[in-house]
Amino acid sequence: MYDDIVLFIHIVQHRGLAAAAQQLGIPAATMTRKLQKLERSLGCQLVHRSARQFVLTPEGEAHYLAYANLVEQLELTQRSLRADMHEMSGKLKVLAPTGISIGLLQPMWSRFIKTYPDIQLEISLNNVIEDMALSKADLALRVGPQQNSALYQKHLGTLQTVLVATSGYLKNKGEPESLDALKGHHLIATKAVSIWNLVNSKTGQQYEYRPRVSTLSNDVSLITQLACDGIGIALLPMSEVKSHIESGQLKRVLPEWRGPDRDLFAVWPTGRLLNAKARCLRDFIHDYLREHL
Repeated sequence: MYDDIVLFIHIVQHRGLAAAAQQLGIPAATMTRKLQKLERSLGCQLVHRSARQFVLTPEGEAHYLAYANLVEQLELTQRSLRADMHEMSGKLKVLAPTGISIGLLQPMWSRFIKTYPDIQLEISLNNVIEDMALSKADLALRVGPQQNSALYQKHLGTLQTVLVATSGYLKNKGEPESLDALKGHHLIATKAVSIWNLVNSKTGQQYEYRPRVSTLSNDVSLITQLACDGIGIALLPMSEVKSHIESGQLKRVLPEWRGPDRDLFAVWPTGRLLNAKARCLRDFIHDYLREHL
């Protein structure tokens, strides 16, 4: 009915069916049919039919006065929203895990801010999953596929996990030569990977290892720092420890074994169209990870 009401308003504003039809590029017969349909829906005649002049009925005038301002405000709102959907400036709030954001993604944030200086980026870091509606966030980054059907999700990249420790720790405690030998070591882990589903990159053999973890945290950056401090052997994302391995601060342990892949997703509420800023950031992260993973 809304479309028919809009057509009726155009008919009134153009003082006739023919003029409105010409202005809108719609056949006059179609305009007449839609007007008749609206009259049937409302249960009253809106326009006096006359070849000479265009005259509203009292009911038609009342409906026009009731609808005209509402439709105008709605169209103004729609135009504003359409502009916002394509605007590359203004506020953009994103939720993200702490570890990956200050580790792997830190250079990406800087690059994005320099590329789009008119976007007011708010990055809320938290390892606890926040409610997007309550936090009024435009986009969220989550590790692992989301089971929440109220969220759309787009895969951004896959994080490989590896076993690492310092050379000093391995010198003092001995370097394990098998998975069973891990039992005698101080193991540190994040809660997200408290069960180590390991895969042998050479043979494809899979092994579910339930470590007797000595230190557990929900913050991957803390576990990384503990590993760098020589506390023990940790299973961490390669993206988190790559620079430490290259610098010699950390060393791969049992390098033929790697941990479970951890997928990173961008998520946003279903039923909500992503504005241009959020789409841009989502794709920016995807392209960045394609280069750096």
